[in-house]
Amino acid sequence: MDPIDMMVTDANCEYLGLSRLCLMESAGKSLGDEVAKIAVFTFSKPVKVVMFTGSGGNGGDAFVAARYLLNRGYDVDIYMLKSNIHSKEARINYELLVNMKPRLSRLTIHDLSNVGDFRLESDEDFIIVDGILGTGIKGNLQENVRKAIEVINESRGLKISIDVPSGMDPLTGDINDVAVVPDYTISFHKIKTGVRDADEELVGGLVTADIGIPLEAEYFINYGDFLRLKKRSDSSHKGNNGSILIIGGSADYHGAPALAGMAAFKSGVDLVYVATPESASTAVKSASPDLIVKALDGDYLSLSHLDDILELTDKVDAVLIGPGSAINDETSKLFNVLVTKIKKPIVLDADGLKQVDLSLIKNKDNIVLTPHLAEFNKFFKTNLKLDLDSYDFNKVNDNITEFQRVIKEINGCVVVKGKNDLILSGNKFRINRSGNAGMTVGGTGDVLAGIITALMSKDLTPFDSACLGVFINGLAGEEAYKNNGNGFSASDLVSYIGFVIKNGMR
Repeated sequence: MDPIDMMVTDANCEYLGLSRLCLMESAGKSLGDEVAKIAVFTFSKPVKVVMFTGSGGNGGDAFVAARYLLNRGYDVDIYMLKSNIHSKEARINYELLVNMKPRLSRLTIHDLSNVGDFRLESDEDFIIVDGILGTGIKGNLQENVRKAIEVINESRGLKISIDVPSGMDPLTGDINDVAVVPDYTISFHKIKTGVRDADEELVGGLVTADIGIPLEAEYFINYGDFLRLKKRSDSSHKGNNGSILIIGGSADYHGAPALAGMAAFKSGVDLVYVATPESASTAVKSASPDLIVKALDGDYLSLSHLDDILELTDKVDAVLIGPGSAINDETSKLFNVLVTKIKKPIVLDADGLKQVDLSLIKNKDNIVLTPHLAEFNKFFKTNLKLDLDSYDFNKVNDNITEFQRVIKEINGCVVVKGKNDLILSGNKFRINRSGNAGMTVGGTGDVLAGIITALMSKDLTPFDSACLGVFINGLAGEEAYKNNGNGFSASDLVSYIGFVIKNGMR
């Protein structure tokens, strides 16, 4: 499991009602249990446990484990490299240990904010628990952390790392400086990708501890998914935060590309280009002066516009094809050529879906399709129903499996829009529950397509862009309902996107 996926899942537990404090208690208890098992297996008796902690969640897991090990009769020494504990939950568990005075348990807490010449020496058997760094490791190691890792590696104690050996990149398994070389690594919920991919001698024996995270925390999209969004750099310049091209509009429909473009702006992109027929261009321009509109001859998009459009794709990071384009033979020819020639990430929506041949996009892995159920069935030539709003496991499981069988025809990602949106890519799926019945108003699908395209331009994967996009769209719909009831328009929904993202990234 990638570290960011674990962070998202942890955060989403809270929105299901499982607090981070409860999760830390469960993780710490599991850690204590596993340490005790290893001690008995290796030494056939309780031995001293020496814990090294940092400022994050892994240190908190160690604080909790200390209580359970003390209750089992172990002596526990905790060496704290940081006195300023960042994790609120870790701080609570540290203060609990501090409050255990007069001391009735064999617990000693040491300040190791300056490792210096400190060394671990003992004639007796002992276990070292590495809780210094977790899955959030970034940049170079601080000197004190580096020295502590060297102390651990040089000691003769049996070494156990929490989740990932401190100093190892939790995503790649790379070690850029120095890392703890444990005898065992105990991972919570699922083994992290870097630990899985690293050589066995660098991670030791792998143990996976169940800490009670429900499957739903991993598969339901929620506020934790905002962790995937990078904060904008203070030194960024125009274009650094994403640019997109929207190919759509016609003599019949001009609102769709404009709505998608405004949704993209509200999602944080720097530049939005719109390639649209001349008959729609004036209306699209009047929708917002922020849109860079390329007017193309005629009432509909056609193959004669190919070169102009391809030239624009070179300027952007992601492309949206279809909103408001209408159904037209010449437009169909253009779209089928575009999906084969454009190498940038693509979102295929609305009339684009109705005119592109499945065989031309089935091998593309950087594409997102955004059909409602009827469009899905027509595109994939099926007759499925989407009904996930149930407590019946078999019904929900069978329904998801039906859709998974169908979308295995393609390498890309599919968003099936409904009361509960279903997002699928290969064997992966997630469910979105945000939104309301007021979003049946015309244009909300165009808004969604604009949001997803914007997120893809910011280097999110197609699957992550689709998941976060539907969640943001639904949240904006909820805000629109709060203020307007069911009498809101797609334009009203767009106005809340920026607020929703800002709130989610707090």
